[in-house]
Amino acid sequence: MPPWLAIAVAALATAKIGGRKVGLLTLAGLLFLWNLRLWQATVETLVLVILATLAALVIGIPVGIWFALSRRAWRTFSPVLDMMQTLPSFVYLIPALPFFGLGAVSACFATIVFSVPPVIRLTALGIRNVPSELVEASDAFGSSATQKLFKVQLPLALPTIMAGVNQTMMLALSMVVIAAMIGAGGLGRAVWQSIQRLEAGAGFEAGIGIVIVAVILDRATQALAARARPHGSA
Repeated sequence: MPPWLAIAVAALATAKIGGRKVGLLTLAGLLFLWNLRLWQATVETLVLVILATLAALVIGIPVGIWFALSRRAWRTFSPVLDMMQTLPSFVYLIPALPFFGLGAVSACFATIVFSVPPVIRLTALGIRNVPSELVEASDAFGSSATQKLFKVQLPLALPTIMAGVNQTMMLALSMVVIAAMIGAGGLGRAVWQSIQRLEAGAGFEAGIGIVIVAVILDRATQALAARARPHGSA
């Protein structure tokens, strides 16, 4: 796909999700990165972040549901989540290298493991915070456990889950530069190469690119979270 067409599609998609301001922000930011000749690196970064985020959601949301419905599982594994969020991000590179070697696969694996705790924790928190009166009402009407989960608990917990999606995506993006140390491409590699070559200008340009991508993804996911809130809520 030509860069101009991809930029137009991205701007229209974000405008549809978050409104005109978000669409214009996406258009201006991506055109600026194209002008800096960072388009290929930007696309590689977006692919890594989106794939890692989707994989983290596929893993994290079911685990979060399990933790919300099982107090024993939550008490058992909550310290593990605390440890995962406390460990330095460099540590996640260590187990990836022996299994996958240098390259994008190791970078994606480390990014998934690093970014999955928020969506697990916030999915469990959202389901646990569903008002007990609504859960009791669904039980009174004879709902099964599956019906109660998918028709009552998950819809009401969706704003909190979307906040977890936002945090997961931001953590995945924060791993981009560190993952470049083990062969990931994208803007992180541009930053890492500029550090090795002492090219402050090139590093600053790539850093600005990461900030632009972060702002676009953050505004888009915040808009999705706002849509997920029930009408009338704060």
